[in-house]
Amino acid sequence: MSNSLFSMAFGVGTQNRQGTWLEVFYAAPLLKPSAEIVAAVTPILGYSEGNQAIAFTTAQASQLADALKGIDAIQAALLTRLAESHKPLVATLLAEDTQLSSTPEAYLKLHLLSHRLVKPHGLSLAGIFPLLPNVAWTSQGAIDLGELAAHQLEARLRGELLEVFSVDKFPKMTDYVVPAGVRIADAARLRLGAYVGEGTTVMHEGFINFNAGTEGPGMIEGRVSAGVFVGKGSDLGGGCSTMGTLSGGGNIVIKVGEGCLIGANAGIGFPLGDRNTVESGLYVTAGTKVALLDANDNLVKVVKARELAGQSDLLFRRNSQTGAVECKTHKSAIELNEALHAHN
Repeated sequence: MSNSLFSMAFGVGTQNRQGTWLEVFYAAPLLKPSAEIVAAVTPILGYSEGNQAIAFTTAQASQLADALKGIDAIQAALLTRLAESHKPLVATLLAEDTQLSSTPEAYLKLHLLSHRLVKPHGLSLAGIFPLLPNVAWTSQGAIDLGELAAHQLEARLRGELLEVFSVDKFPKMTDYVVPAGVRIADAARLRLGAYVGEGTTVMHEGFINFNAGTEGPGMIEGRVSAGVFVGKGSDLGGGCSTMGTLSGGGNIVIKVGEGCLIGANAGIGFPLGDRNTVESGLYVTAGTKVALLDANDNLVKVVKARELAGQSDLLFRRNSQTGAVECKTHKSAIELNEALHAHN
């Protein structure tokens, strides 16, 4: 057996009454753990090869903690705490970054993203949706939807209120990970699996999906959809919608470069270079016909927006008289972008 793993983590989670995993919390996931760590834990867990989620007992947690003393103090301390757990424990070991096969594996990869160990689209998330049960996220934690009514009745009989915050496959990120150096106005609008770079501010109407995020610093006032990664110093205006998509392993990436501004109620469907501005209210898809203008506003040619992907210092606007989408590259566009960033 090789002592090389892609990722490993020790977690505590929730199962329904049939023993099916609903969610898993990994306090300190590891990306490419050292051979010493792998060699110390695998005999205790009975791990041999491949990608596995292995349930373990509190007694084994104590054994694992002892085995890791002197090798990894953080993991040893975590396992010491897990040895006190009254909830089910699981160790997830990934030999390779391949298609997912279990709920604990899916939660580990979402944690790797939110812990900033891997950037969006740096992992294979193929097959994730069937492995994430639709769960009631409540004031008492994750509850199987088929068991929710019984839990609500039990709470009422105790004179309590069981509050249901959402019914979804994904929990909110901050119940699992709060990255350093960020501001989040409404935590419910960030899903686990979001990557939120240091220096990022997410305003009340901002939203970041899983497998998407921001490199930071920057301000998010609109929607960052799955498949979108926003570069440093970029601002997404209130109500904007960037059209990222996740398909299979996540083959489509929409990258927003550094220093961009996407105005209020604006959006894109193609990658932007650095210091691009999209005026408020303008939605530019990859197939949008765009009129390229010179410095004197003369038409040079008409192209599809995807042909401008990755180019820098562009200003996208709509002609108020003709309705045509126009694009300029000139000093005023750059100055406008800088002025808007200075204002924010």
